[in-house]
Amino acid sequence: MDCRLGCGACCIAPSISSAIPGMPKGKPSGERCVQLDDNNLCKLFGKPERPKVCLSFKACPDVCGDSDRAAMDNIFELERLT
Repeated sequence: MDCRLGCGACCIAPSISSAIPGMPKGKPSGERCVQLDDNNLCKLFGKPERPKVCLSFKACPDVCGDSDRAAMDNIFELERLT
């Protein structure tokens, strides 16, 4: 599955404990990553400073569902369960 451009759920819903450029302590669940632009695209995509956790995320139907809203709901639920 390819990412839905402009979705941004994986950059908003999960907590990220590792440092992100501009967010040295990571980010809590529900907070937009500072590297997410106005079109919900990652400003670090393809750059070496992109965090390892972000590089390892792969879009899949079980997590991303069939819409941006489903992705957000699924990731928030996964966050709640962990």
